[in-house]
Parts: sequence; structure tokens; C-alpha cells
Amino acid sequence: MRQSFSSREVSPSRKYWRTFPVNGVAMCGDCVEKEYPNRGNICLENGSFLLNFTGCAVCGKRDFMLITNKSLKEEDGEEIVTYDPDLCQNCHHVVARHEYTFSIMDEFQEYTMLCLLCGKAEDTISILPDDPRQMTLLF
Repeated sequence: MRQSFSSREVSPSRKYWRTFPVNGVAMCGDCVEKEYPNRGNICLENGSFLLNFTGCAVCGKRDFMLITNKSLKEEDGEEIVTYDPDLCQNCHHVVARHEYTFSIMDEFQEYTMLCLLCGKAEDTISILPDDPRQMTLLF
């Protein structure tokens, strides 16, 4: 009887990988140098942060990623882009799931990104010609 692992996968060499289930997709912590690195205000709608990619834990290759299962949905004026970009193009091992959100709140555009490989980030930009947060009092 084969043993089942809900939070880990086992390679043929019996190496245990650190995996993180997110919305039913297991993301691999052994393929990245740092899990969820802080990217400040750099929110990527698509692409992969290859500087954080150490190589595929399954096939051992360090190559570009495939973008698959891309979905776009809108909820209450918020645009949510989700995809599995960080899929090894050689063996199709899922490295991470990427989520990017965009919304408009009052006079600001708000962006967020969350991905095991690409990191976490938030940004807020004024849609007005002059940003009210950077206005100085003149009296």
C-alpha cells in the first residue's frame, strides 16, 4: 500500500519536498531561494521572478517558466488575475501559484501580488493629477 502525503510529495529518490497547498494547488518551497520574498511595491500582473528560482526540485533544471491556468475575474470592482506561472517547462512541476489584484478605491488605484516565487507586494497610486498624500500645507 502506497503512503499518501497531503502536504508533501515524494520524488523517486524519496526526497521530501516542502509544499504549500493554496486553493488546491501544492506550491513547492524547494524550488525557491526565499519563500514569499518582500517585493515592496513591485506588483507583477504576469511573469516570474527568476532571481528567486533556484531550479526545479523534480528535474533539477533552471529554465524559464510556463504560464498556465490563467483566470481573470471581477468581484465588487476588484480585478483578480490568478495563474500557475511558475510551472517548470521541462517536467511541468508546479512551483507556485501567482495572484495579482487591482482595484480602485476612492481616488487611488490599489495593486497587490502574492506568490511563493515572485513574492508579496502592495502599491497604491493616486489617480488624481496631484497626489493628495504628498500635498504640503502652505500656511
